[in-house]
Amino acid sequence: MNRNVFTMAAVFVAFTGGLVMSRVSDREKPLDDDFTVTTTELPEAAQARQTTTALVPGGLPDLSSVAERAIQASVNISSTQDVVVRDPFYQMFYGRNAVRSETSLGSGVFVSSDGYVVTNSHVVGSPRADIKVTLADNRELPARVVGIDPVSDLAVLKLEVKGGVTLPWGDSSKLRVAEWVIAIGNPFQFNQTVTVGVVSAQNRHDQLASYTDFIQHDAAINPGNSGGALVNSRGELVGINTMIAGDTGGYQGLSFAIPANVARRILDTLIKEGEIVRGSIGNLSYRTITADQARNARLANQGGVFVDGMNRDDPAYLNGRGILPRDVIVSFNGTTVTDQAQLQRLILDARIGSTARIEVIRAGERRTFEIPVVKMTAVRR
Repeated sequence: MNRNVFTMAAVFVAFTGGLVMSRVSDREKPLDDDFTVTTTELPEAAQARQTTTALVPGGLPDLSSVAERAIQASVNISSTQDVVVRDPFYQMFYGRNAVRSETSLGSGVFVSSDGYVVTNSHVVGSPRADIKVTLADNRELPARVVGIDPVSDLAVLKLEVKGGVTLPWGDSSKLRVAEWVIAIGNPFQFNQTVTVGVVSAQNRHDQLASYTDFIQHDAAINPGNSGGALVNSRGELVGINTMIAGDTGGYQGLSFAIPANVARRILDTLIKEGEIVRGSIGNLSYRTITADQARNARLANQGGVFVDGMNRDDPAYLNGRGILPRDVIVSFNGTTVTDQAQLQRLILDARIGSTARIEVIRAGERRTFEIPVVKMTAVRR
């Protein structure tokens, strides 16, 4: 793939070290029981859903009313945590590793009137992070981390606030290419910035090799937009902005959002259980291989997922009796495997404790293995 995909987490590092604001507002700091989410809309949310989008001269939609409400439901997030710096000289002189405080900046959106906020996991970083949230009315409040799911790049925060403005959830599966959308966020600390664009494509995952099928759009997002709302012309929350693609780390018209239908499901689970349990068959390294590549490498006459490497203690290895490097995985529990993102999702969604039936091509021959599915090791930051 010729282009580089940058997550906002990576861009934050460049941002905090490379851009110095000449003026910092008072609210900004220098960089240094079961619960069920109700689907009952507040009167204000119902009113927002019923709002019709007017047209301005020239036939373009007037999204000002939608944007005004979306801004009220959006927040800015500052996450500060201590990270270990492995400095051999510091270790030699002081006998321990250095610890440095790091701050990441991002955005979020209220999804319930009693203080639940959804954002990206890379904005939060760690469950132990010190989180400060700035509301649209400039109040700064502390937030508690309810749950983090690094796989989907989603996190949920809880603020002690009542009666917050929320946005109604939209059905992201009904988005159409060229439909108008707006993005709300905190790019480069420019609070509550609104950008407008259209849906460029649905179900993007192949080039990004990700768990989630992303919404691609061309509303400008930059460092600081991570975790912010993507809203349609009816004022409905249809996505959570999470990533950009390009060679510079800035806006190039390739913006990606987690669909609302995925975010809502993850949100419910994180609030109820505090974590998302994922399946694993080991720390395999693999990549998509086309049918032409397979034939040229004399592996098989069909594409699939080529296994580059693995650990000897991986469940998939089975002490040398299971999957091996250079195998091409072509089926997982009866589902034909065509690319690495699809295989990743099949593994992650597999039931813990079950046995996965995996078919591979090895030296031109098809083989089948029964591989145990274990709980994926938690990602620590």
